[in-house]
Parts: sequence; structure tokens; C-alpha cells
Amino acid sequence: MLFTTIVLDGVGIGAQGDADRYGDAGSHTLRHVCEAARPHLPHLGALGLGNIAQLPSVPPAEAPRAQYGIMRELSAGKDSTTGHWELAGLHLKEPFPTYADGFPDEVIEAFVAATGCGGVLGNRPASGTVIVAELGAEHQQTGHPIVYTSADSVFQVAAHKEAVPLDTLYTWCRTAREDVCVGEHAVGRVIARPFVGPPGGYTRVSAERKDFSLPPPSPPVQQVLQEHGIRTVSIGKISNLFAGVGFDASLPTKTNAQGIAETLRQMQTHAAEGTPAFLWTNLIDFDQEYGHRNDPDGFARALEAFDEAVPDLIDAVPDGGVLVITADHGNDPTTPSTDHSREFVPLLVIGGNGRTDLGLRATFSDHAASVADYFGVPFETHGTSFL
Repeated sequence: MLFTTIVLDGVGIGAQGDADRYGDAGSHTLRHVCEAARPHLPHLGALGLGNIAQLPSVPPAEAPRAQYGIMRELSAGKDSTTGHWELAGLHLKEPFPTYADGFPDEVIEAFVAATGCGGVLGNRPASGTVIVAELGAEHQQTGHPIVYTSADSVFQVAAHKEAVPLDTLYTWCRTAREDVCVGEHAVGRVIARPFVGPPGGYTRVSAERKDFSLPPPSPPVQQVLQEHGIRTVSIGKISNLFAGVGFDASLPTKTNAQGIAETLRQMQTHAAEGTPAFLWTNLIDFDQEYGHRNDPDGFARALEAFDEAVPDLIDAVPDGGVLVITADHGNDPTTPSTDHSREFVPLLVIGGNGRTDLGLRATFSDHAASVADYFGVPFETHGTSFL
């Protein structure tokens, strides 16, 4: 038995009814990318992507090869942690805290005291590349880390590797996670952001970024599977979003290409071994490289690259196996915002046995209910299985 889920990070499919509360009315990541860059997606189209919503360049299939539908985010928020936690069967009634004006004095003072870093620079919502370019030289002179946030619930700490050793940066962030960002200030993630290079040419070292996530408040579906002897494998950043909870193996990847290749390798290995397994992959490039940088052309090319891999992924699904393709939120690269957008997410299911049109699902947790249903494992969640 093999259940594989691939999350196309940031690939939303239309604003939810409450999107205006998040400043995202009118967002539609897939439609706007298709309008702006006309990606050629024949394989995703054949599965039924164009049957979910009207997408220029992706016509509806007459006989979709997959079950198709759309999922609503029930939890409050639009960040990766909230989206993935709900996909794992958890429901957040209150959003993680965010800081439109930067962190309050008590948080910064507690961080400085707990780490001994001497002070911080920045402390405001910002693009990481922009704030590093602006404050990097002063940081190198003073040794004070650059602290910033975004529309997401994140406490980000940037430091030049020549000014602050990487292990020290990680220690500062771990301290922030355990001793500072707690209680009412328990952000979803504390993120270490190392960078290198000279002033005017700073480059973030994405491969050495490290996330320190808040542990989930109750067991997510992968932990319950694990307790019932099902092997659970994280590919990409999935494990980081759960503070490692519930995964037998965590296989980090740096790019979509690496994530796709590792997913194929794991599918083939587990199919050959016959070991019951749940593989969960996150492909980050759509969000990290193109959505946050308002690059619809790059976003479209990334979609085309994934589309080219779809036939191999389908071929790797063993008899009786299931492959799910979905997302965690939107990140419309055509809007003025560079942040996530509150959107529905697409749902494509290969190997399911139900009706072709899965319709509008009431919650992302339908995914968790389906995973548990597939393995015959009892799991309490708001969701309903689409299998």
C-alpha cells in the first residue's frame, strides 16, 4: 500500500469567500499565471486541472484521468504551516500571530537578553533580499542580527556567515523558538536565514536555511499512521512544518527538480519493497522563487517542468496505490502583494475509486481523512474521505 501526496506550494486556484479579510480579494494564482504566461500543461490538463476552474491554456478534459475537485481552507490563516497542518487533519480556530508593525519591544528585548546578541537591526515586515541588501553592511559592522517578519507568522533572523557563525545563528533561532516566541507570541516558524557575499552582492544561502517550527497541538495524521506501523516519509520541507513530528524519515530537497526526483525514487523503492508507506512531498519553487517575487513567467515555467514529470509519477503508482496532487495556499504573482493569498487549492487524485468530480471539499482535512481511510487507521478529524 502506497499513498503519495505532492503539495505544489503556493499553487492556489481562486480566492475563498473570506479572502477580503486577508487583503486577497480577486486573487487566483493559477488563472492569472495562465493568463499572463500561457503555460503548456497537457498532462495536468488530461488529469482534469482545467475541469476544476476555467484556466486559459488548460482546457477541460472530456474524460479526465483523475478524480478532481477543490478544497477550502477551514482554519484561520494562509501560511504554509496552517495549510499543511490542516492537510494533516488539524483545525486552527485562531490564526498564528502576525506583526504588521514589527515585533513588540518585549519580544525583541527577550530575544536580545536570551541570546546575548547585543541588539537587532530591522524589526519590520520586509522582503528578505531587500532588508539584507539594506542592512547587511551595518550588520557586518555591528554583528547584530537582522530580524524581520512578513505577512506570515514568522520570526526571521538573517546573519552573514562571516559575521555570525552558522552554528551561532542556529542557536539564536532555537533559543527564540523555545524561550521567546512562546505564549501569545508563538509564531508558526522561527527561520534562520544565513547569507554571504560583499555589500551590494549579498546572496542568501537557501540550502542552509533552517526552520524551527511550533510542534502541532495534537497528533497529525502521519503520527497516527506511524503508531500503526505505516512508514511515513517527508520529502522537502514537510517535516520542518511539523517540528519533525510523525515522520520516520525526512529527506530535504533544495529545488522542485530534486523534490520530484526524490519522490519518484521513494515511490519506486516502496512499491518494490511492498512496505505500506505514506510519502508527503512539498515542491517549494512555485512559492519561494516565483510567487514571492511576482514572477508569473518563472511560475509558469515551473508548472511546465512539473507537468513534464506527471507521466513518470503516474507510472510509479503501484496497483492499489494513490497519488494526490494539491497545494497549501495561493501565492498570486500577478498582484501587487508578494505574500501568500487566501485561496482554494486544487485536488487531483490518481488511483481513487469514487466519482470523477469530487466537487468542493469543505476542508483541507479531507486529505487527512482520506489517508487514514486508505490505510484503515482510525483518525478523528473534521474532514471526510474523498476515496
